[in-house]
Amino acid sequence: MNRHCAFAATTTLLLVAGGSAAAADPPAAPISLSSLLAADGIVVSGYLDAAYEHQSGAGEFSSGVPDRVFDARADSFALHQAALTIAKQPQEGFGAVVNLTAGQDAEVIKSYPLQGGANFDLTQGFVQYAHGPLTLMLGKFVTLAGAEVIASPGNSNFSRSILFGYAIPFTHTGLRATYAIDDRWTLVLGVDNGWDQVSDANRQKTIEYGVTFTPAKSVTLLVDGYVGREPLAIVNNAPSAAQGQRFLVDVVATWNATAKLTLVLNYDDASQKDDSPGAVLHTYRWDGVAAYGNYQFTDRWRVSLRGEYFDDRNGYRTGVVDPSSGRGQRWKETTLTVGYAPAKSFELRLEGRYDESSVPGAFVKSLDGTGQPLTFARSLDSVAIEALYKF
Repeated sequence: MNRHCAFAATTTLLLVAGGSAAAADPPAAPISLSSLLAADGIVVSGYLDAAYEHQSGAGEFSSGVPDRVFDARADSFALHQAALTIAKQPQEGFGAVVNLTAGQDAEVIKSYPLQGGANFDLTQGFVQYAHGPLTLMLGKFVTLAGAEVIASPGNSNFSRSILFGYAIPFTHTGLRATYAIDDRWTLVLGVDNGWDQVSDANRQKTIEYGVTFTPAKSVTLLVDGYVGREPLAIVNNAPSAAQGQRFLVDVVATWNATAKLTLVLNYDDASQKDDSPGAVLHTYRWDGVAAYGNYQFTDRWRVSLRGEYFDDRNGYRTGVVDPSSGRGQRWKETTLTVGYAPAKSFELRLEGRYDESSVPGAFVKSLDGTGQPLTFARSLDSVAIEALYKF
């Protein structure tokens, strides 16, 4: 064999050997940050919520209070929420959750005392300890009350309900204990600073409670509530001197009627006392009910219908009072939302909504050149399109 033949044979053997080694030991996949975090039990998630809405009104009541909790800008594009959650919540032992929200909605959900004017909110930040059926949470967390939540992906409609915005709190700061008795019963008991307060506005604490009953896989009943002494208002980042006991009872019933149809009923009843000497009214009351139906036609298409009735009988929550009777408004709304999800991480929502008040001129219809109310209306209608991306 000459030198050229020997070289060719040697080269062929090396190529075959190399190919066999490559087949036996493929290159290791690159290690990503998410896989490293997941290996340690840390979950990172988030979403972006952007929308455009057209309203027939100016976005406020005659009292000056916004007529929507989040989408109160009459004709505007908006980044409602850009949210990020980092969580480690093991079934046993210590964990923590940090939930950050940026965007237009962050201005609304900020807790007392307000810090700065940026559109940013630490919506949740708590440590937890889990042992068997008991879980303890210490820090700031979302409320127990309501059928709807702050996080946009958790709702079936674009606009939030009247009850979400005007009947219940958003968040609490304190200590919460959850105890799962069995697969059907779960109890919650906690002590908080109050409604939407990182620092307590009056030093007295608020008690929260909750009972969840799941008699069947398709049915869930939640009864929760809050009781504690609260200031009547917090204006310009300062609590009012007038105070009194505030009570809330919240009921949410959910029925997964079929694999495609979900029905929800939410009821709230609440009151605020005014113990100050010479108070014009010693007890303010509000209550309301919301009903939902969500039908999932296909993996991509769904429709959601919501109807509500809210009785702000003393005008305490919205500031709207009928001048002829001195009674607060009775506010109704109906919302229809169509959702299209071409991918699991993305959904488009098209929504139409109609609101009506018992008080003539409750809604501001237009503003003058200085931004003051010019014309008023009893009803309001709106159309919106929302894009929601989850990661």
